[in-house]
Amino acid sequence: MNENNYDCIIIGAGPGGLQAAIHLARYNRKVVLFDQGGGRTRHALHIENYLGLEATSGKELVDTGIKQIKSFGAEFKREHVSSVQSGKGFTVITDKGQYQAPYVIVSAGAVENPPKIKGMNRFFSRTIFTCVDCDGYHTTGKKLVILGDSLDAMRLAFAMKQMFTPDITLILPDGIMPEDHAELLAEDGITFLVGVPEEFFGDTALTGVKLADGQKVACEMVMLSYDYTVNDSCLAGLSLDREGNGGQLSTDPFCETSVKNLFALGALKTGKAQAIIAAGQGAMVGIEINHRLLEL
Repeated sequence: MNENNYDCIIIGAGPGGLQAAIHLARYNRKVVLFDQGGGRTRHALHIENYLGLEATSGKELVDTGIKQIKSFGAEFKREHVSSVQSGKGFTVITDKGQYQAPYVIVSAGAVENPPKIKGMNRFFSRTIFTCVDCDGYHTTGKKLVILGDSLDAMRLAFAMKQMFTPDITLILPDGIMPEDHAELLAEDGITFLVGVPEEFFGDTALTGVKLADGQKVACEMVMLSYDYTVNDSCLAGLSLDREGNGGQLSTDPFCETSVKNLFALGALKTGKAQAIIAAGQGAMVGIEINHRLLEL
């Protein structure tokens, strides 16, 4: 096996990719993990629903994972993967070279697509959140504003009231909410406003949202409900089955895509995209790939 040939190539240092690398490296398989930095997990300030960890940050989780894979002999390369080509095995092309392996795992995550709102960076992941499963708990009993651009935000409002707080204001652009739906919100005690968020304000703590028409809406927490983009551009040259709207990849129970021996984890595939779920998927895929290697 030459230096650029591996048993498995992993793309993305999310929890899924890192966990798969740990398992495969502990089987003494030759593994390389490519990562270009960033990612939703790394930007998470508080991870509190991960078994065995009372609380950690996404950065701490990922950095620890990178140390772990290196300790077991896996390679870690800070390279951008531009394409994955399928033939007799796979060829992975990065900005620094070409690499081959019979198995590829893609765990590159996703990028949030919220609108540009002044003050977002000051409060993001502290009192402005994007994931109800990760951070909904922090809104318990708080004055909450929900921002979005589709009826998914309305469904989120009903869910947040049931689980976390009765004090909710939902803000959507004009033309999104049918009149009868607005009546349902009113019946449930959820305030509904039409507007475009322009700025988050507050000194050391978030205290409200300013709309483009000048109206100010007081709040302590914000939950965003906007779309996101999966980081799968490197797979553009492959014919892969996708779900519904063509976003997430279709996979079987082992996270294998429609291209044999190509696996997708976390946000790239259908299903829930929690860090601990992706890690479980990575463990399962690492074990499965090793079983297949044993059969070669």
